[in-house]
Amino acid sequence: MTDQKRHPIFGVQLSDREMAQTLPAQRNAFRGPVPTQVVSNGEYNPPPQTGQQRQVEGLIKELADQHAGRLGLDRRRFMASSAGMALAFFAMNKVFGPIFEVGEAEARDIDAASERAQKLSGQFIFDVQTHFVHDAFDKEGMLTGAKWAVDVGANPDLLKGMPLTLAIYKFENYVKEMFLDSDTKVALLSGAPGDDPSWWFLTNDNIKQAVDTINNVAGSRRMLGHFVITPKYPNWMEEVDRAIATLRPASWKAYTLGAPFYPPSNFSWRLDDEKLMYPFYEKSLKAGIHTICIHKGIMPKDYEQSFPDTWRHATPDDVGKAAKDWPKMNFVIYHAAIRPFAWNTPEQEMAEFERDGYIRWVTDLARIPQQYGVSNVYAEIGTTFASTCVTNPRFCAAVVGQLVHMMGADHVVWGTDSVFWGSPQWQIEAMRRIEIPEEMRKKHGWQPLGGPDSPTKRAIFGLNSARLYQYDVAHAQGPALAGDKLAAIKEEYRRQGSERSNAYYGYIANTQALEA
Repeated sequence: MTDQKRHPIFGVQLSDREMAQTLPAQRNAFRGPVPTQVVSNGEYNPPPQTGQQRQVEGLIKELADQHAGRLGLDRRRFMASSAGMALAFFAMNKVFGPIFEVGEAEARDIDAASERAQKLSGQFIFDVQTHFVHDAFDKEGMLTGAKWAVDVGANPDLLKGMPLTLAIYKFENYVKEMFLDSDTKVALLSGAPGDDPSWWFLTNDNIKQAVDTINNVAGSRRMLGHFVITPKYPNWMEEVDRAIATLRPASWKAYTLGAPFYPPSNFSWRLDDEKLMYPFYEKSLKAGIHTICIHKGIMPKDYEQSFPDTWRHATPDDVGKAAKDWPKMNFVIYHAAIRPFAWNTPEQEMAEFERDGYIRWVTDLARIPQQYGVSNVYAEIGTTFASTCVTNPRFCAAVVGQLVHMMGADHVVWGTDSVFWGSPQWQIEAMRRIEIPEEMRKKHGWQPLGGPDSPTKRAIFGLNSARLYQYDVAHAQGPALAGDKLAAIKEEYRRQGSERSNAYYGYIANTQALEA
């Protein structure tokens, strides 16, 4: 029998063969303008590339070569352009059906594509789920299953000529991907706890330091920060007191599982635990901090076996009562609580939705406002939007459409979980272009999402989070951000001809190992 080992990222017990079934996205994923397979951030198993995704990838390559050659560019430069981005969504429409508003003419006319991108570049985009790791972070496991494949002999030649370093997850690359390579205007920096303190991506002090550094350099409020709370851990309320007194977080971040990777059962908890959490809410409100962001949903595919005592804490069944009891506290549910979408095939997930309108755990969350009579519950769509968008865009449209219809366009907030997904610009473009198919709208009585700068999309992209965080959008859309130091750095970056790398920094399924 093969020895079972704790996977350094997923946290579950996996065999050597299973540990070899992921590859580093930054080295192995096709660097198209949009990912052509799911990239994992470590909280779930990346499913293998589907047949339709392979079709999209092949079509992007074929069309990119045609258009790039006609324009006198190589494929890489063309795919880093606005026209290359348009081509990727055109290819997705060809394979999945017309979900994205795009025409092939955009890919043919690089000037027209650039003009469109420039017109939208000033859009107010507030990303409420972003990550990097601190400079001393040394967990090479973050560099994915590639190293495990080498160590166990499954693929000893895998990393030859492919140096991997943790720099891709650190501050300098984060700033480049978030603020220089995308239209993101404001970012909320998030952290994640670990049962082992050395596995914290960022300490709360690291978050405070990064926020202050960016804002001091920019001369404006470009970054906000969470403070990660750890209910049931020793002295956690003392840390809350310290945060209130010295760090002044914009909001709180929490994992009801206890930790994102290998959550220990004795540290899981519920939002509606009156003894544990209600004193915290009272303290937070008295301190003027009105928002808590909670990880829900996405976990390893075999979560019921891996986390038999804790997985239920990832569902939203504790949200309604807590929200009703604390109407002045805003509960932002990360990932919109989606159950691991890799549990079924994308076609199965879509078929289930089309049969009864139910999306596991997402629909449960979306029902809470009406069920409990509350208006203080929000759905954040980081990773859920990205993963469903590149796997089954119709299902992605169903997720967004249901959240907007049942919770209201003013209660869905934008997040990308970058830098794991690389620069968030492709996700921004996907949201700008996505539309709910007409037959789906008619069946469910939904309204269209509208064009790239529609009221619904403006609300999701930034206005809802601005309201939550008391951010002055009118001031931000004036000279405050357009004329700050970060804007000047971005302009110089563009003037020098710098471009997005189209790299993704999580990891993908090793299809060959899965099929072996």
